[in-house]
Amino acid sequence: MTSAGSGQQPSQARAVVVARHAKLWLVPTILSVLVALFLSLLYMGGIVNPNGSLRDLPIALVDSDQGPPLPGQREPVGEQLSRAVIAASPSKAVQWRRLNQAQMQHQLATGKIYGAFVIPADFTASVAALTTSRATERPNLTILTNPGLGSLGSSLASQISQRAAHQSSLEIGRQLTARTTAEDSDTRLRALLADPVTVTTRVGHPIGRHSGLGLTAFYYTLLLVLTAFVGGNIINNGVDAGLGYTDNEIGPWHSRRPTVPISRTQTLLLKMIMSAGIAAITTSLTMLATVAILGMDASHLPLLWIFSYCASLAVGLGVQAINAAFGGIGQVVSMFVFIALALPSSGATVPLQAVPDFYRFLALFEPFRQVTDGVRAILYFDARADAGLTRGWIMIAIGLVVALLFGFAMTRYYDRKGLHRLGLQEV
Repeated sequence: MTSAGSGQQPSQARAVVVARHAKLWLVPTILSVLVALFLSLLYMGGIVNPNGSLRDLPIALVDSDQGPPLPGQREPVGEQLSRAVIAASPSKAVQWRRLNQAQMQHQLATGKIYGAFVIPADFTASVAALTTSRATERPNLTILTNPGLGSLGSSLASQISQRAAHQSSLEIGRQLTARTTAEDSDTRLRALLADPVTVTTRVGHPIGRHSGLGLTAFYYTLLLVLTAFVGGNIINNGVDAGLGYTDNEIGPWHSRRPTVPISRTQTLLLKMIMSAGIAAITTSLTMLATVAILGMDASHLPLLWIFSYCASLAVGLGVQAINAAFGGIGQVVSMFVFIALALPSSGATVPLQAVPDFYRFLALFEPFRQVTDGVRAILYFDARADAGLTRGWIMIAIGLVVALLFGFAMTRYYDRKGLHRLGLQEV
């Protein structure tokens, strides 16, 4: 036997022996399985079938046709075409908005519509000319896109509009062919009447070349949220180690500082103060890297910095509040709140009109969507308030208030109940 004072180290456990204890596996396994399952369902559930989930995608329908109606008809071809386009669209998939030219331009410039279907003023006249010797050009329909709302949403709107335009062209061709006698038609005219309308697609609201085809708003928001989320957890762990409530390990080095007697409420206040200070630095560096170094197209830079800082602050304070309330699993909870549930419901890569109803519900309050709308308004839509910037400011303010109320309500409750942290003694 070894004497107590012999100075020999006690025998150390072996990993293969410790791994045989089922209880050691229980919590990590359950948490890992749940995270893998829910992350898979959440992320893939929002993107696997955008066409099947499509509902109320807003597209403008602008009928500028001035007529007059063709012989034997009571209204210009443009009005007939407009009704046919709406009737032929997939049920509930598209929200056609009957707008005039000015209204359409405003909604493109504020991100309210994903595209536009435009019927020109001389459409009936150009259709009437097809059956005469004056037929030199095909009637033209214009499809406008809005890349500031993301490449997928703009592409969906363009595909729907082009399909409607092609079907309309075939129908107009059938009507014109029926009105043309065999003596009046020749091979050239019959070929022209088979598909008489030309469809032109162009950008309705241009964005900068260094805008990632409308995706820089998403990735810039992702940077803000990720740096605030990761930074919040770094601050949480660093403060706990600095106050002596957790061990500080760097590689093989280990230390434990003396425990500082401080309440949960004061600890949370300290972490939030540090989050507010560090967020100013991380926001500045994010803008420096993306705008100054990488050349991302961005205007209204002071406004972009202030909005970015407030968004980062809201996420950082939210992380601190959740960690204070849930303790060790707080990082997992905040990951779901700010990342897992937020990304697929952001409407930044897949339009909200093309995701299942569950994600549309999450988009009402999930922070990522609110920040994306504000960033998108600043980057692509000239910082217009009605392009999503006002909603972004309101939801950030609500998020800050909720984080403060929830965090301090929980810590004050724990303090009143005497649920002190390890090492804190009653005075």
